Amino acid sequence: MNITAQSSVREVVASHPAASRVFETLGVDYCCGGGATLAEASRRAAVPLEELLARLIEATPSPDELAISALSTSALIDHIERTHHVFTVSELARAERLMNKVLAAHGAAHPHLTELAQALEELSQELLVHMQKEERVLFPFVRALAEARDHGRSLERPPFQSVRNPLRVMGEEHDAAGIYLRRLRELCSDYAPPGHACGTFRALYDSLASLERDLHQHIHLENNVLFPRAVELEVAVLEASDGGARIISR
Repeated sequence: MNITAQSSVREVVASHPAASRVFETLGVDYCCGGGATLAEASRRAAVPLEELLARLIEATPSPDELAISALSTSALIDHIERTHHVFTVSELARAERLMNKVLAAHGAAHPHLTELAQALEELSQELLVHMQKEERVLFPFVRALAEARDHGRSLERPPFQSVRNPLRVMGEEHDAAGIYLRRLRELCSDYAPPGHACGTFRALYDSLASLERDLHQHIHLENNVLFPRAVELEVAVLEASDGGARIISR
C-alpha cells in the first residue's frame, strides 16, 4: 500500500508486516489505537511524522513476519493460541511470582509496588477469562466460518447471532487491557528499575516489559488481522448461493 500521513495505523500494520516493529520501537499504539491516522499517531507518540513515514517505508519484513502474514485464518488462530496465549499464561504466572517476592522485600521502601501488584492481578484475571472466551466460543466459530466458506457447507447460526457481537466485546476487553498495560508502564517508569534494584526486582520489570511487547503483537493480530477476516468470512457465507455455504437458523 501507499503509506501516507492519512493512512490509518490499522491499515498499515495489517498490510505491512514490518510495521509493528517500527511502531513498537517508536511507542506508537498499533494494537488498540489502530483507528488513528499516522499523522495523529505521530503526534500522540511525540515522533516527527517524517521520521515515522520514512522508517515505515524503509522497514523490511523478516521471514517470520512474512510467514505469519501468509497464514490461513485457521492457521492464524492456531498461531495466536500456541504462541501468544501460551506465552501470556506462562509470563503472567512468572510476573506474579516475582511480584510477590519483590513486594515482600521492597514494598515498604517502594510504595508504588502495592499499586503495581494490584494492577497486575486485575490484568491477569481479565486476560485469563478473555482468552478462555476466545478459545471456547469465538475461535471455534471463526474456524467454522472458514470451513463453511472453503467447502460450501451450511452453518448453524450461533447464539450470539453475528460474529460482530463477540468481536465487539473482545475489542472492548482489548482496550481495557491496553489501559492496564499503560498503567503498568507508568508505575514502572517505563520499566527502568531503580539503580539499586536487586536481580529479582530487575527480573520483574523485564517480565512485565516482555508481557507488554507480546500483548501488543497478540492484540494486533486479533484486532487488525483476525477480527476483520472473521467479519469478511461471515459476510461471504451469508451471501453465498443456495447451493453453497450459508448460515441457517436453528
